[in-house]
Amino acid sequence: MAFKFIAILLLEIITFATLVWGENGLAIKSIQSEDGDVIDCIDIFKQPALYHPALKNHKIQMTPSYNTMMETTKTNDQEKSYKCVTTQIWHKSGSCPKGTIPIRRTQNIKKDQIMKPNFFHLDKGLKIKKDINLTQKNHSMAILLTEGYRYVGGKTDMITRNPHVEEDDEYSTSRLTLKSGSYYNYQDIESGWTVNPRVYGDRQTRLFTYWTNDGSKETGCFDLTCPGFVQISHEIALGAAIYPISTQYGLPYSITIYIYKDLNTSNWWLQYGGSINIGYWPSKIFEGGLEVHAETVQWGGEVYSKNVGKHPHTKTQMGSGAFPFYIFANTGFMKYMRILDNTMELRFPQNVVAYSEEYDCYRTQYVGDYIEEPEFHFGGPGRNPLCP
Repeated sequence: MAFKFIAILLLEIITFATLVWGENGLAIKSIQSEDGDVIDCIDIFKQPALYHPALKNHKIQMTPSYNTMMETTKTNDQEKSYKCVTTQIWHKSGSCPKGTIPIRRTQNIKKDQIMKPNFFHLDKGLKIKKDINLTQKNHSMAILLTEGYRYVGGKTDMITRNPHVEEDDEYSTSRLTLKSGSYYNYQDIESGWTVNPRVYGDRQTRLFTYWTNDGSKETGCFDLTCPGFVQISHEIALGAAIYPISTQYGLPYSITIYIYKDLNTSNWWLQYGGSINIGYWPSKIFEGGLEVHAETVQWGGEVYSKNVGKHPHTKTQMGSGAFPFYIFANTGFMKYMRILDNTMELRFPQNVVAYSEEYDCYRTQYVGDYIEEPEFHFGGPGRNPLCP
């Protein structure tokens, strides 16, 4: 118990230190982005991850042990015609030198803002309650999932969108997730794009990561706002705004997210854009479960609001805010979905299930027959005549 208390206290201290990182002399260089963000270039060996209690004397792994991307490097003409690559807005204003990592400066943010809101609540009889139809309280999912194997990786391309988020304490995401563990105490690593004013203070579409070791009860956070994720790239800033963003009748701008386990070190690597290894979640921050492998891989969207699963429903959108119509790829959209298992073959999963927890609010369409590459479409407006 004493160690646990010390670990939590240390997490609080380092979280605060991270929030003022660029104002206490540790930034080698600071970049003022045109969107209002400040990006601090921090010495890679002084990053917040190294203050995690489980990472004492941790030696940073500078590169993955091997290349698991052989399959995805064989880009065909169809994939080239589909992809319109994005970048980050702060790149217009400068870059961080090698040997540093870019950290988005955050201010006046509390610990409960860097974690996902707790999924559960207790009644007077201390029984866990959840809203009807929702797997997790206040969270509405529209996802494609696969399970039944020991997964050591997942990948996807996802179209970028900028959904309307109604309240400042709500968010909407499009993400790739790997999970393990029991329902009430699961482990989770994920990445994709989000509109999350609770964490970022605005409604821009931003690249994000998240992790937890205990269902977000005491551990976990977005991006680098607590010790855990070890970054090695000087090119990509977690939490920074993405551009361009896809519009209803414009070009389909996309990002590529790939999470995979290095079987030599057991670290979970995050790769962005098909070539940039941003960094990794060390296996030591997990206890069992993701320390070894994931039990499920998920693709799709998530909306957080205190007004999902009830009436009146939130107006926070998923995807573009439109219900999916696969012919037009008009809302949340993922393609080139892959899993990696112990065969180390990056492939489309053998069995997948698509489902929406609130079909009248957010819907899914999985298209897998009679096409060369399966597609997953998801999204919706939230409150509407069918979802009052």
